[in-house]
Amino acid sequence: MASAHAVIARARTDALDRLVSADEPLAGLQRRCGGELPGTLAVPQLLEVVRKARTLGLRLARTIEAFDGEDTVRAWVEIAPDNGDEANGTDGGCSIAVGAWQTAPRAPLSEEEVNDRKLEIDRGLAELVARLDGRQRVLAVDAHAPDLADLARAMRDEPGRPWSEHVEFPAVAHRQPVHWRLLDGAECTVPGSDRRWTVTLVPIGQPDGASGGFELLLVADVPMAKATPRAPEPGVKSGHSFGRELTPVLRQPIARIIANAETIRSRLAGPLADEYSNYAADIAAAGQHLLALIEDLSDLEVVEAEDFATAPDRIDLSDVAQRAVGILGVRARERGIDLVAPGEGESLSAIAEFRRVLQILLNLVGNAVRYSPEGSTVTLSLDDAGARAAISVTDEGPGLAENQHEAVFEKFERLGRNNDGGSGLGLYISRRLARAMGGDLTVASEPGKGATFTLTLPRA
Repeated sequence: MASAHAVIARARTDALDRLVSADEPLAGLQRRCGGELPGTLAVPQLLEVVRKARTLGLRLARTIEAFDGEDTVRAWVEIAPDNGDEANGTDGGCSIAVGAWQTAPRAPLSEEEVNDRKLEIDRGLAELVARLDGRQRVLAVDAHAPDLADLARAMRDEPGRPWSEHVEFPAVAHRQPVHWRLLDGAECTVPGSDRRWTVTLVPIGQPDGASGGFELLLVADVPMAKATPRAPEPGVKSGHSFGRELTPVLRQPIARIIANAETIRSRLAGPLADEYSNYAADIAAAGQHLLALIEDLSDLEVVEAEDFATAPDRIDLSDVAQRAVGILGVRARERGIDLVAPGEGESLSAIAEFRRVLQILLNLVGNAVRYSPEGSTVTLSLDDAGARAAISVTDEGPGLAENQHEAVFEKFERLGRNNDGGSGLGLYISRRLARAMGGDLTVASEPGKGATFTLTLPRA
């Protein structure tokens, strides 16, 4: 060890990275991190360095950090791998020298950080998610609990009505319309549900929510004791459906896993070392990916059913585009991407089901945001082609080769992107929905020149 770091403790690990001996204060840190002596190293950063030194057969030295329950511990460690027993085909362990041991109190999270973490937990637990306009009228709604099916249906059937008129607020005596700050955090009851629900309203855009509207989350006081199948999709006959029955059963426990992981990651349950917080973040991200996959599989079963049909109506594609941009605006800004929607004065009528068109555009814009470089622009544009109405989403991403133009719409096709968190079903489902509405979904692209996905629908 360098002379600047006097050795205050020594330790040894075996070939399985178990701490077999250790001096204080490392022995105490091992126990406070939940480990035993002897036992597997319980200090994550130290375990990582030991494992790397043993695997590479190199002497490594660096600073590690750990959390011992109250304070942050920072120390300099030097790891020296031992020679293994080559005759038996095994690796040796490592010797550890520790110096420059320092402790410091953990800085608490700011109020803003705590609120952000709580919001992520609510999003993970919410069994109804809706997008509202500035007057709290429903733009889009998705419910995953069987006792919310009637509420979600009523919200969709009466989009011009404030969402709060569909529920009861025992502790809110104000008449409609109720200011959103009075509803945020309030408890409500839902017709057809025996559970009590807590409301979370998140302003989108301006702090008062007047311009961008709101995100609505309903979180139950208790989980469903026994999940039952979700109400059949409009246009799909009821009957045995593995995907639609399995989705609500799996969604609740996975949402709980995500919520618990977010609680750990955000340190709401108590102080925690950064490495453990990062592990919890990985768990939450994996849970979100699994949840999205389950939802995609449920949608897949719906659109592939022989009796699947949509509920066509007269819609304004400009309005749908602006709502899609509003919903994904925050995600785009996080990546420095500018979303450009049709102007307020533009209008293009089509015959299609509003929520299905919104679903398609959310997939197209979401993909564009995911694959476009930071600082680029994603543009939504309209085109009146006589008997057909078209809306296009153009990005400045890597583009597609000609032989990928049809492949990208195939089931489970991800074009070699193995770590992007997608299921490979979004575009397949979107094209099926477009064709079910009498339209189509196509792509025009060249490598290095971005891509333009165009949804065509019957003109109103």
